[in-house]
Amino acid sequence: MRITKSFVDKVEIPKAKPDGSAAQTFYRDSAIAGFGLRVTSGGAKSFIVEKRVDGRVKRKTLGRYGNLTVEQARKEAMKFLGKVASGVDPIREIQEQRAQRVTLKDAFEDYLATRKNLKPNTLNDYHRSMREMFKDWQTKPLKDISRDMVLNRHAEYGQRSHARADNGMRILRAVFNHALERYQDASGKPFLVANPVNVLSHQRAWYKVKKRQNRIKDHELKAWYDATMQLNNQTTRDYLHLVLLTGLRRTEAATLTWDRIDFQEKTLTITETKNGEVHRLPFSDAIEALLSRRFAEQSSPYVFPSDAERGHLSEPRTAIQRVTKLSGVEFTLHDLRRTFITVAERLDIPAYALKRLMNHKDPNDVTGGYIIFDVERLRLPMQKITDFFTTQFAKEPENVVA
Repeated sequence: MRITKSFVDKVEIPKAKPDGSAAQTFYRDSAIAGFGLRVTSGGAKSFIVEKRVDGRVKRKTLGRYGNLTVEQARKEAMKFLGKVASGVDPIREIQEQRAQRVTLKDAFEDYLATRKNLKPNTLNDYHRSMREMFKDWQTKPLKDISRDMVLNRHAEYGQRSHARADNGMRILRAVFNHALERYQDASGKPFLVANPVNVLSHQRAWYKVKKRQNRIKDHELKAWYDATMQLNNQTTRDYLHLVLLTGLRRTEAATLTWDRIDFQEKTLTITETKNGEVHRLPFSDAIEALLSRRFAEQSSPYVFPSDAERGHLSEPRTAIQRVTKLSGVEFTLHDLRRTFITVAERLDIPAYALKRLMNHKDPNDVTGGYIIFDVERLRLPMQKITDFFTTQFAKEPENVVA
């Protein structure tokens, strides 16, 4: 049939599908091949045009009836079909125009949408870097972010923190790598020529920040422990002790819930880990005593609850600062993890047991992949490490001769 105003006004509205989902009906124009009308069960009437391009049918919605008249829609359809006849793919052309307008904010959000398994802390780190380092770039099209801009911004933030500058640029590099595959020009090729962040490698401009090696030394453990015992907040104090006695990452310990504590088996289990592997640890006597006391006083699903919205303890910066001031020992939560593994290695804990205690995974270790590790094999090493710490905590302070 020929699509006219009269036809569009009187066209029958299709019924919704039996399951309640929307239905639609297409009507093709007899005068212009490819021009048509789409009518949905919701009553919407839209003009469409479609044509086979490179073996595939490409369809474009021209607009809704009411916003466009029938004659206006016919003219738009003729333009579309004319471009196809001249060898141009109008759909690809539109996609290219959109790609050219993609901003850093758009690309970053698109990148995060594809990375569905990022941990909350990683997401927070990504968002913080974008806010801090690239706040004024958010509305810039990707194609306008140059190599010189990258070099200058990296150097500018490097004056504040080498680690932050490198980390921010790694995130930006990942966003651009994603965009290179995601956005294409009319010929199907990436519209971005290259990743501008690669200039940092070409110019050898990365700061190459070395991993921190900080830990609490043996002679500092007594002062550190005594200072923690002066904290008024029992929850924070127990949290610091558990991190040191288990080597858990800060978030793993902070988000620990009572349903992951098995007092009969005397184990605790971390399901959300950095490498995705479930991490199960046995109690030592001190860990059992700590958790038993907390369980008797529990008021939350979390072992270390907080009044904050998230429900569990976050990084206790104020408490860490107070312990540092009282003891003279500067430390971070990750320093406690490094202290744990340093002590474990010095006590000659077997290599595979040490890996399991830290939940480290080496994809190149074929032998390790065949070992089925029983948590009971870790109980003696865990107790051995705890004994070392409790011995240090109980030491009398050394007399200093003036």
